Amino acid sequence: MTHTLPAQAGVGLKAQHVAEILDTRPDIGFVEVHAENYMVPGGRFHHDLHAIAERYALSIHGVGLSIGGEAPLNAEHLARLKALLQRHPAASFSEHLAWSSHGLNHYNDLLPVTYTRDSLQRVCEHIDQVQSTLGRTMLLENPSTYVQWAANDMSETDFLCQTLQRTGCGLLLDINNVVVSCTNHGWNPVAYVRALPLERVGEIHLAGFAQDVDAAGDRLLIDNHGAAVAPAVWALYEFTLQRLGQPVATLIERDNHIPPWPDLLAEVRWAQDRLNRVSSTGPSGQGAPHTPT
Repeated sequence: MTHTLPAQAGVGLKAQHVAEILDTRPDIGFVEVHAENYMVPGGRFHHDLHAIAERYALSIHGVGLSIGGEAPLNAEHLARLKALLQRHPAASFSEHLAWSSHGLNHYNDLLPVTYTRDSLQRVCEHIDQVQSTLGRTMLLENPSTYVQWAANDMSETDFLCQTLQRTGCGLLLDINNVVVSCTNHGWNPVAYVRALPLERVGEIHLAGFAQDVDAAGDRLLIDNHGAAVAPAVWALYEFTLQRLGQPVATLIERDNHIPPWPDLLAEVRWAQDRLNRVSSTGPSGQGAPHTPT
């Protein structure tokens, strides 16, 4: 079964914006929700999501499968996810390349995977199980990270490329995560994007970050989804679209410090403007992106 989001700009759905969206019916491509917020039998969330999904395409984004974990996937969690996707048919389902549980411990974070052959095998087996259970192809999101494992024997992009090839899953390319991880580890974000099979991208995420310094006094970016999309993220997004040569579904993520709906809608429209422009330019992107002023 093929599931595809419209190649337009969308937004993460927040409870405080539902009434205004239903009243004004803005011209947006899709909405996205976190799966775990809807794994309950009933209530207002389901009622509102049903009303929204009658008007807009729906993307469901998981944060709790722990695909990169050492333990087997939680069968009960996977069953609840399947029931949710049956209740609210979505154009896209995605999850993170990360782990969030170990033994009986569950962490409110998305923790980094080791990039080794053993880890690659385990992640691919987990993705195969998810896709087989759900009866659909999923998208895998590149992570934001702050440390690297000493055991790594391949790069993050190599790990992603091999995972996509072996499982047939698609890529959710989070541009903010690329900027965050590349800044924190001293990688080149342009080289990172160039190393990926962009034809496998089914959705792009844009978000804001926080800034700090690490113990050595170096700049440290925190993926907190709590600010407007940064200029560096917009610049890398434009570069990525040039490489793609065509529009792709793009989400504005905001999970903290939620702004009024008109402010969030303005960012969606900025993304849509860039999607509209790429259709007429074709693939290019041989140079590095320039930070917009």
